[in-house]
Amino acid sequence: MNVIEMVNDIAKNLVQFSEEIKTSRESLTTEQIDRIIEMAWEDRTPFDAIKAQFGLSEDMVKVLMKRELKFSSYKLWRERVEKCKTKHTAKRNNEIDRFKSTSQKQITNNKISKR
Repeated sequence: MNVIEMVNDIAKNLVQFSEEIKTSRESLTTEQIDRIIEMAWEDRTPFDAIKAQFGLSEDMVKVLMKRELKFSSYKLWRERVEKCKTKHTAKRNNEIDRFKSTSQKQITNNKISKR
């Protein structure tokens, strides 16, 4: 694969990704966006939980956070996520196999807590 093909492939993926972001933004309510932001800030909530509940990948959550937060808040969040081992399932301790604490109160509008 030469450089031109690689650049075209990357551009195609970016266009597809931006369309997914636009579609997800239009389909999410204000309450859902608030809940995604809340879950993204929580250290123990992995991106897999957000994907299971809202269908947003980690990259889409990052884009949503960048769009919804002030730049300084986004920067702090990104630094926090980079250091946090529990946000990524692959980095988590294998003994943790749940999305929420067993002592966590049931949260309304949270599909995961109602299982």
